[in-house]
Amino acid sequence: MPTQTEMTPRAAWLLILAASAILMITMGARLTTGLFMSPINTATGLGVASISFAMAIGQFVWGAAQPVFGAVADKWGSAKVIILGAVMLAAGMALTPFVSSQWGLMLTMGFLSAAGAGAGSFSILIGATAQRLPAARRPFAAGFINAGGSFGQFVFAPLMQAIINSAGWVMAMLTMAATTLLTIPLAWPLRKGAGLVKADPAAAATVALAKPAEAPGIGLGAQIKIALRDRSYLCLHAGFFTCGFHIAFLVTHLPGEVALCNLSPGVSATALALIGLFNIAGSLSAGALSTRYRMKSLLALMYASRAVIIVIYLLAPKTAMTFYVFAGALGFTWLATVPPTAGLVGKLFGMRYLSTLFGLTLLSHQVGGFFGAWLGGLSFVTYGDYTWMWYADIVLALAAALINLPIREAHVVRAPVATTKASA
Repeated sequence: MPTQTEMTPRAAWLLILAASAILMITMGARLTTGLFMSPINTATGLGVASISFAMAIGQFVWGAAQPVFGAVADKWGSAKVIILGAVMLAAGMALTPFVSSQWGLMLTMGFLSAAGAGAGSFSILIGATAQRLPAARRPFAAGFINAGGSFGQFVFAPLMQAIINSAGWVMAMLTMAATTLLTIPLAWPLRKGAGLVKADPAAAATVALAKPAEAPGIGLGAQIKIALRDRSYLCLHAGFFTCGFHIAFLVTHLPGEVALCNLSPGVSATALALIGLFNIAGSLSAGALSTRYRMKSLLALMYASRAVIIVIYLLAPKTAMTFYVFAGALGFTWLATVPPTAGLVGKLFGMRYLSTLFGLTLLSHQVGGFFGAWLGGLSFVTYGDYTWMWYADIVLALAAALINLPIREAHVVRAPVATTKASA
């Protein structure tokens, strides 16, 4: 019988803080790309549609990389994946100022930096912590880590805009590239076996009784097949698609929307920072509420609230204060969908392959992100504004709210046996 292990409180906090700091940097790099749209367009003359498509490819690759890196992390450990991702992210950002074609941007921003950021993102970080922490602490940890990503947006959006204004977009991009290398030493607490000690046998037995029964010897492929046949898991994918559509559209095109309203670039940088600031509260609240209320209900409420917020924005006068209030309201739900979504995946299928299974939901998120970034550019080129994108946002938000309601939060039996039953 294998030795039962557990984390010391100090090691658990170190793990959570390190994961949060890593996500702060990688998401800070990802969620400030829209600030570079206009400077890159001015420098290369490629046009908004071409640059939007390269950024849309990046949205998709960021999502596609996560189940792949999640599977690698599940087998060989998260620390190695994060270090590889840091090198790729830094290389992609450092090379971007030296390319001038759409294909070049697709390679640097669309593949290298996006895949690198995916290797240090939600599925790997939340999966690594959830596998080591007791069930009672997982929702809080997911919310805390998620808040780190939001803090990165709050810090880096105004910082990058300030550097763009004072030293140019090339220096801003190179500064961000160098900063991403800080994730390498931060990966140390996430290495295999870090902080684990022998657990008290009686406590270990109590924890084992409280856990859903794990199917012995089930492989990753079999687990994925079972998950993809589960209606609740597919509903999570559909809702997360909408979340990705919203976020990628705004991250990529909010500066353009601000410019259409004849406001300064500083307004968009401040708005992006406010989204990150308010999502810290939203993420922590979502993590805490996920331990008390049905996670599917929280998700439905967050998606429905986005539709209401966008309607109010469209009816309001387009002033700087309108953008700040809009950013704060939307920011509260921005990435607060991550803790309950990850929590539901873990509740349905257990912790063994959480990095991979949650990574697949993030792939759906980023398929939505691809369309949000790309169609936003096409909407601007075709109609001269983003009106139809806002309408699409409203419809998708309402659909996502409805599709989360049928989700079943009971644990799914994962062993492919002759007669299968869902546990109570």
